[in-house]
Amino acid sequence: MVADALIVTPSDLENVTLNVPGDKSLSHRALIISALAEGTTSIHGLLRSEDVEKTRAALQSLGVSINCDQPVSSDTCDFVEGCGLKGLRAADRDINCGNSGTTMRLLAGILAGQIFNSRLTGDVSLQRRPMLRIAEPLRKMGAKIQLSSNNTAPIEFIGMPGLQTIDYKMPVPSAQVKS
Repeated sequence: MVADALIVTPSDLENVTLNVPGDKSLSHRALIISALAEGTTSIHGLLRSEDVEKTRAALQSLGVSINCDQPVSSDTCDFVEGCGLKGLRAADRDINCGNSGTTMRLLAGILAGQIFNSRLTGDVSLQRRPMLRIAEPLRKMGAKIQLSSNNTAPIEFIGMPGLQTIDYKMPVPSAQVKS
């Protein structure tokens, strides 16, 4: 027997519900996918973190309705009224991603194909992080993207509908680039 091994035995119980803590990566993606879907999506167990809240606020600034059961607890359910892929609207100001690189990089893929102009910005730390690895494949797809002179944020998107699919081999593996 291996030291510190966990032995799991079958249970006689049926319909067991397990509550696990929210996951940051999945929470970002659940919000974004729900925003792009049509109709209402309910998300249970969304992580309550500053980064995930930046994604929520960014989507709300793009016209997505997101409501949360009160009070916030591990059983909280978030309701996202999806706008559909073409239902987002231009934000009335820059979208501030705070210190969330995931928010910025995932939204870049969404905003690159919209018909309206937009701009993603963030705190001083985020504005030092490289964004060329996101911009390069999107540009190859036909997106019009402007980065700073250092290839960092802020990122400006010039409305460009009709991006093309491409085959792209990533020089460095990245879940954010894939997403």
